[in-house]
Amino acid sequence: MARPKFSNPWHHEDHGILDILKWKFKIGPQEQPLIPEAPDEPAAVVPLKPEKIREAPAKGWRVAWLGHASFLVQGCGLSILIDPVFSEFCAPFEMKSFRRRAPLPISPSDLPRIDVVLLTHGHYDHLDLAALKALPGEPRWVIAEGHADWLEKRLSKKCQEVAWHEKVELAADVTVMATPAQHFTARTPFDRNRGHWCGWLIEGGGCKVWHAGDSAYCAAFPEIGEFYGPIDFGMIPIGAYQPRKIMKPMHMNPEEAVQVFSDTRCRRAVGMHWGTFTLTDEPMQEPALRLRREMGRRGLDLDAFTAEPIGSQWNVTAQV
Repeated sequence: MARPKFSNPWHHEDHGILDILKWKFKIGPQEQPLIPEAPDEPAAVVPLKPEKIREAPAKGWRVAWLGHASFLVQGCGLSILIDPVFSEFCAPFEMKSFRRRAPLPISPSDLPRIDVVLLTHGHYDHLDLAALKALPGEPRWVIAEGHADWLEKRLSKKCQEVAWHEKVELAADVTVMATPAQHFTARTPFDRNRGHWCGWLIEGGGCKVWHAGDSAYCAAFPEIGEFYGPIDFGMIPIGAYQPRKIMKPMHMNPEEAVQVFSDTRCRRAVGMHWGTFTLTDEPMQEPALRLRREMGRRGLDLDAFTAEPIGSQWNVTAQV
């Protein structure tokens, strides 16, 4: 029996196979970068020292960017991995166009014991089976609705599905909730949208830490801000947006990411989903430049939502 299909609950533009073929074979006029002088080079990388992340902080949370959409989030005695992708290729087989451009800031073997793995959806740049199988110990696996049966067969371990707006307890006084996003998912040509997609809102120690998942801009974000904000620290995608005709229904651009930052009432945020893999046509450094430019254009604090080197860490403390 086939798994049910999921969809986005609001209307949005879409594209067909002809649009994809025209893009891939560069047929017709090509969309130009907004900042053509932006370097087409990966994000900078700073080493993440194992001794700095060995223990979860006693108070608040510590967030470390491992590249692309992968984060290590530690607090309240827990070490949580979100969308860990450690392989050299974010594809079903070795494809030059999907090779990792920026190295990992730390060897996966030097990560601390992982208590929980949160997975937003099944795309190869977010769900890396090899990385999941290599994790030591017995972490708790939590994934967007519709993926558990598929993943359990490959991990031989129990996985917990979470539907949008559903909250589950990770530890005493620590919860995670699946937040809405606009996207799609597939591992093959035959399983499109058989699993859902989401972001993750972690609450504990008086803090809210939010990973937006992979998403276009959509009506969900003002609602997240209204019902769940303010958010102490956000991880918001800013890359993989060009050409807009293809990417607008699934990936936000930096200007839309700043709107998400405002909508969700984030106090502090970092840009993700850029600088690691070349998934789309914009220069690799353009998302960071456009993010800073848009924050300045809106008169917002330039330090409140930034794009930083892979391996960067942030301390998140409760507001008093």
